[in-house]
Amino acid sequence: MAQIINLRIRRKQNARAAERDAGAVQAAKYGVSKVERDLTRARADKAERDLDAHQRAPEPPQNS
Repeated sequence: MAQIINLRIRRKQNARAAERDAGAVQAAKYGVSKVERDLTRARADKAERDLDAHQRAPEPPQNS
């Protein structure tokens, strides 16, 4: 005997799957998401701050 399914729910599931597929195509087409861009930018800023924090202070010129 066949399994009984609710057509309305099945239609919504198909629509969601189609939207996910379209979203994946757009993501591949246009690159990274805003969240990933922000995360990359934040990591780069932190790395720069950490590097600057380890920088030695310039020595004053010595007069002979």
